Amino acid sequence: MSQDLPILKKGSFYYLKDSPTNLILEDRTKRGLTVREQNMDENYHVLADKGMIHDMDGIGHWVPIRWYYSKNDYDRAVSHA
Repeated sequence: MSQDLPILKKGSFYYLKDSPTNLILEDRTKRGLTVREQNMDENYHVLADKGMIHDMDGIGHWVPIRWYYSKNDYDRAVSHA
């Protein structure tokens, strides 16, 4: 999916990729995590893919894997990264 897209900016923990419709900010630390749901991120108010990480007690936590910013929000996506 987003593996084949051109990388606009690369950081220690994030890739900012250019898709035909959006800018995709991908967390590199969660690349192998399976996407379980896609909904609005409460903190950044953009569409986000989320997966489940379990802690040592077996409790699951929803974590964002990638965020979908509009093409106009390049500065906002970079500041998030």
